[in-house]
Amino acid sequence: MNAPLYNTEILRLAASIPFQARLEAPMGSVEKRSPVCGSRVTVDVDLDAEGRVAAVGMLVRACALGQASAALMAAHAVGRDSTELAQARDGLTAWLAGEAAGPPDWPGLELFQPALPHRARHPSIRLAFEAVAEAAALAARSRAA
Repeated sequence: MNAPLYNTEILRLAASIPFQARLEAPMGSVEKRSPVCGSRVTVDVDLDAEGRVAAVGMLVRACALGQASAALMAAHAVGRDSTELAQARDGLTAWLAGEAAGPPDWPGLELFQPALPHRARHPSIRLAFEAVAEAAALAARSRAA
């Protein structure tokens, strides 16, 4: 596939990240950093009474791919529980590693198809999904305690 790595849709998403403010007292918060490029994403979450994400806050300091991934994650994380977020994270990781035929069931991830051969870019694409899955699991554990 000869699609450009940084296309118009990637750049549009990178410029339109929702929830770009940290939550004041989050139930769960995780920072992830890519050792390859230095991209950094912090995700805060609050859960509702059913254990689903009710609020997301983020601080994103990443390349365009990391920013676009954070935008896709945040646009669809509210209403999902920690299991669903872990499945999305694991599915994204498997797809990027060539262990799955396609992206997980998460809107928009097919946009990263041109990045598949660029393994050095995979960590920044995974950051937001890793952070939200861990933050939601942390929040769920703290609710159960």
